[in-house]
Amino acid sequence: MESKLGPLIVIVGATASGKSELAMEIARQFDGEIIAADSWTVYEGFDIGTAKPSPEEQQRIPHHLLNVTTPDKGFSAVVFKKMASDAIKDIQLRGKLPIIVGGAGLYIDSVIFDYSFLPQHNAPDRAELNALSIEELLNIVNLEGFDTTDIDTNNKRRIIRLIENRGEKPSKGTLRTNTLIIGMLVDKATLLERISSRLDKMISSGLEEEVKSLQDKYGWEIEPMKGIGYKEWRDYFNKTTTLQQTKDNIISSSKKLVKKQETWFKRNKSIHWVENQSQAVALVTTFLGK
Repeated sequence: MESKLGPLIVIVGATASGKSELAMEIARQFDGEIIAADSWTVYEGFDIGTAKPSPEEQQRIPHHLLNVTTPDKGFSAVVFKKMASDAIKDIQLRGKLPIIVGGAGLYIDSVIFDYSFLPQHNAPDRAELNALSIEELLNIVNLEGFDTTDIDTNNKRRIIRLIENRGEKPSKGTLRTNTLIIGMLVDKATLLERISSRLDKMISSGLEEEVKSLQDKYGWEIEPMKGIGYKEWRDYFNKTTTLQQTKDNIISSSKKLVKKQETWFKRNKSIHWVENQSQAVALVTTFLGK
C-alpha cells in the first residue's frame, strides 16, 4: 500500500548546481544508491559532455540507469518511470536508501507523482510529422491551440506526441509518501562560473574527440546528438565557428537550460531548498529519524 512505501530521497536543481556531489555524500553517509534522472546519461558513449559519473565514482557508490540504451534506440519518460520504479524496489529490498538525482523534471515527476502516461501511437501520419521541422510542427500546435506548458519545444519527438494526442497530456497523481525532495540553490553568478569551469574540464578531458567519434558513428540527427554540449560542435566541425564560439554557444545553451529547470522546479512546493551539503544532511537525518 502507498502508506508503506519505503523512504526515498530526491535531489534536484539546475545543471552544475552540485546535485551529483550532494547525492554521493548522502549515499555515503546513509548507505544509499543513486538513480540518475538524466535524459542524456542513459545513452552509452555520451560520457564527457553529459558529466556522467566517472567509473571511480560508480565504483564507490552504485549508480542505476546509466548506459541503459544506445543512441539509435532512443529513450522516454515512460521507460524511465518503469526502470526507476524497479530500481527503487530493488535498492530497498537490499536494505539500502534509494536516491534519485537529476535535472530532468519530467523524469523525476513521473516517479514521485506517479504519472499515468497516454498510450503510445502508431499513427499513420507519424512519418509525415517526422518529415516536418520543429518550426512547422509548432505551427500546427499553435493552430490547434494545444498547450505547450511542460513540453520541451526543442524536442521534436515530444511535439509530435502532443499533436498525436490532440493536446492531451499525462495525468499527474499526488506526491509519493515517505519522500524527501531536496533542491540545490546556487546564485546565478556562481552557477555560471561553475558551468564555464566544468566546460573547460570537459574539453581538456577530450569532449571534442568524444563528439567527433559519436558524430562519425551516428550522424547529427539522432536525439542525443541534439543535447547541450554536443549539438554546438556541428558548426565547429563544419569550420563555420571557432572553438571559443563553440564554448560560448554551449554556455549560452546551458543558461537557457537553467531557466527551464528553475521554472519547472519552482512549481513543486514540496522541495526543500538548501545552500550547502550540511543543510541537506540535516534534512535527511531528520527525515530518516537518525
